[in-house]
Amino acid sequence: MSSHTFSFLDQGGNTAELIRDFPWGQTALGPIEVWPGVLKTTVGAILRSPVPIVTLWGEDGFMIYNDAYSGFAGGRHPRLLGSKVREGWPEVADFNDHVMKVVMRGDTLSYVDQQLTLHRNGQPEPVWMNLDYSPIVEESGEIAGVLAVVVETTVKVQTEAALRESEAKFRTFAHAMPHQVWTAPATGQLDWFNQRVYEYSGAREGELDGEAWASIIHPDDIPTVVDRWSASLAAGREYEVEFRIRRHDGAYRWHLVRGVPIHNQGGEVVRWIGSNTDIEDQKATAQALVRLNATLEEQVSVRTAERDRIWRLSKDIMLIADFDARLTAVNPAFTSTLGWSEQEAAGTSFLDLVHPDDLQPTIDRVSSLSSGAHVFRFENRYRRKDGTYCTLSWTAVPDTHFIHAIGRDITAELQHAEAMRQSEAALQQAQKMETIGKLTGGVAHDFNNLLQVISGNLQLISGDVHAMPAVRRRVENALASVERGAKLASSLLSFARKQPLEPKVVKIGRLMTGMEDMLRRSLGEEVEMETVVSGGLWSTSVDVVQLENAVLNLAINARDAMDGRGKLTIEVNNALLDSAYCATHPDVAPGQYVAIAVSDTGSGMSPEVMRQAFEPFFSTKAEGKGTGLGLSMVYGLVKQSGGHIKIYSEIAEGTTVKLYLPRSRDAEDSYVPLETQPVVGGSETVLVVEDDDAVRATAVDILTTLGYRVLKANEASAALTVIDSGAHIDLLFTDVVMPGPLRSPELARKAQERLPGLAVLFTSGYTENAIVHGGRLDRGVELIGKPYTKESLARKIRHVLANEKQRQAAVPAPAGIGHQAAPAAHLDTKVLLVEDDADIRNNTRDMVEFLGYEVVAVGSAEAALEQLTPDIQLLIADQQLPGIQGDDLIQLAKARFPHLRVLLASGFGSATPLRDVDTLPKPYSLDMLRAALENAMAPGASVSWGHANT
Repeated sequence: MSSHTFSFLDQGGNTAELIRDFPWGQTALGPIEVWPGVLKTTVGAILRSPVPIVTLWGEDGFMIYNDAYSGFAGGRHPRLLGSKVREGWPEVADFNDHVMKVVMRGDTLSYVDQQLTLHRNGQPEPVWMNLDYSPIVEESGEIAGVLAVVVETTVKVQTEAALRESEAKFRTFAHAMPHQVWTAPATGQLDWFNQRVYEYSGAREGELDGEAWASIIHPDDIPTVVDRWSASLAAGREYEVEFRIRRHDGAYRWHLVRGVPIHNQGGEVVRWIGSNTDIEDQKATAQALVRLNATLEEQVSVRTAERDRIWRLSKDIMLIADFDARLTAVNPAFTSTLGWSEQEAAGTSFLDLVHPDDLQPTIDRVSSLSSGAHVFRFENRYRRKDGTYCTLSWTAVPDTHFIHAIGRDITAELQHAEAMRQSEAALQQAQKMETIGKLTGGVAHDFNNLLQVISGNLQLISGDVHAMPAVRRRVENALASVERGAKLASSLLSFARKQPLEPKVVKIGRLMTGMEDMLRRSLGEEVEMETVVSGGLWSTSVDVVQLENAVLNLAINARDAMDGRGKLTIEVNNALLDSAYCATHPDVAPGQYVAIAVSDTGSGMSPEVMRQAFEPFFSTKAEGKGTGLGLSMVYGLVKQSGGHIKIYSEIAEGTTVKLYLPRSRDAEDSYVPLETQPVVGGSETVLVVEDDDAVRATAVDILTTLGYRVLKANEASAALTVIDSGAHIDLLFTDVVMPGPLRSPELARKAQERLPGLAVLFTSGYTENAIVHGGRLDRGVELIGKPYTKESLARKIRHVLANEKQRQAAVPAPAGIGHQAAPAAHLDTKVLLVEDDADIRNNTRDMVEFLGYEVVAVGSAEAALEQLTPDIQLLIADQQLPGIQGDDLIQLAKARFPHLRVLLASGFGSATPLRDVDTLPKPYSLDMLRAALENAMAPGASVSWGHANT
């Protein structure tokens, strides 16, 4: 065979070598030397392209692709090479069938940000892509295949969605403010205004975007506005200008306009937030005083009468002082704002009332007036009679002997501006932590599967080397390293909020006092420890083991910050987080919480360290002294439990970390740690279902050594075949995420229908799936995380089998997955689910399908309207959707199909903008969803409602 046969594969990278070595002779394409010229030319061209391209050759679409596409294929490379596209991507077979049909007849197809769910790495994941398909034409004119250019846009789409969510939260907050608020991107084109701006100007919403904002600025002020705005944009500094804005009645009024730049982590300006404050009255007062001071001496009586009128009636704060800063007079607004009476103020130096930090700038300004300056503006803080400070904005006007100053209390405005800055910064930080969490969660999944194989085999080996001390020691060292790796993966999952929690309703006070002995041993004798538990403590729902680990982590961090010597205080009390606090902490909802505060007398943290403290692998400890995952784990647990975490710290003073966990009104659960139970085996029959060959073999060996009779299957369909064979099975032990059309929860349900009394135990290294919703295991579901030890598996199996026997004794009727009440048969009810968040959409679809309904799931209202047909009986719509909102979608759908049942899902609680529409508050459990569906589909449920005919 001559070398030029493969010349078109030159410079093709790693994929070219795979193509060269692939057994093409076993496919319908035949060996490379008989490939038609157009195929060789096409493959040679795509191999040199840096863009992901795949050739779908022939009617069956045989896949030949380049290096860039192999990266897109993920774990399915190199298996995809040479496969038929329908078999290579079975989860999107219908989509690819349509592509092949359309393009093979000579047409082209193009998709922008097309969403598909792919199983690239063993589990479903939403993927967004720009797709371009065009026919490959032979010299004869016949179409030989399809050329597909695949550019993944997932990161872009998710980033834009996160930005939209951030903008929506900020705008909701800004709409509630009493001040005029606007925003602009880094380029400076104003793109959004709150309702106060439109109400003030009389403009219709959207009329002021971009350069149209200039239409309500006084023409004489536009050059100043533009010049100062351009200068602020170029320098990235705050913008503050006075200019006139047209009111809705046509009058132009002076405003003080401020703009604040928002920076990203790299220090670049990414957004501007601004506000407008009407200062017309203050400005007019100042100008009147200037005119009066310029009045001729013979008009003194007129001047005095006019000044007295302004003095008494003005809402602005006014004072008269000499050039030594002694007050000679103050008006009623001064006394009502600051609390000092005219008699108390008379003869006092106003410098005595100025905040110490603002004293020197104020002295400098007074000196400039006495030196001949005319009018100037400034801000400083003044002490009220009650000892608090307020910020006043002043305009000062001198005459021959006195200073006349007009001020306004702008404390509330500054607080609102600061709240906006804090809100925006908190949203950016939350998005950053969410992105890091998604990355770490994926890493932990693969790591856990690997550790399971290593751990299981080491444990099996350990029983065979008792007579070999050196080998036994090495095995023990390796097992210790596996345990450290498992803790590392567990911490990553906790931070990523992917750790499946098993919450119990408990009294935190009892847990903390029960941990005292363990904590004292961990802290050492030179750390004084005190636990303070308030009376009347509320209950909370939390994973007990995870919380104990979190408090232990905080205590160890505190010990290290104190260099092993100091005082640690743990306080537990009830706490109320009000709307004012939550306005500056948008990651938490107002309500009742149980607070755990862990305080130390250590070195403290700088503000910069506090900003990064929760990020995984960030640590201020010396290398080798810590993983940087302790606080990350605590952060993830609290967030996944629906709570809030806050750090208070000062250098050289110490640190307090506060955990706020939501109050639970449910009855307290009994709790017995599984670790206290004995390690024993059994003689029951266990069916192991695991697609990873190495993990499955390890699990089978461990169970066999424990005395169990073991059956095995590599996927859910094969497991059902084993069950249908009539074999006696006591326990189904199945991985959660497996390939194939039958999901593990569905396997469990079908298995328990066939074998009443069958116990089920799930296992997974990553459980963002159908048995975990809202970060918590469904009630009654049993799970053991990977990697597990022989001892932990032995205890868990005995626990699950014992619980199943108790349930069967109490309830003879068969139960469904997790031993909840078996779902009603609703297969004749078709549900249209509309949810833009892919994870929530997939989880909710699994839950609704488990409850027995047929589900069509889409990501937008526009897609829902396309899928809406007469056979859809129930519409579940999320309130916050891109484009058309959920409540508007419901109105459109009911207009077309008046008898459609509807359910509105909302993260804002049970409030709904529509009358007679049931709301499903997020986050919802399986039981909540079941009740909502049954209520919506009940025969007596109303289908006529307030907006149906509008």
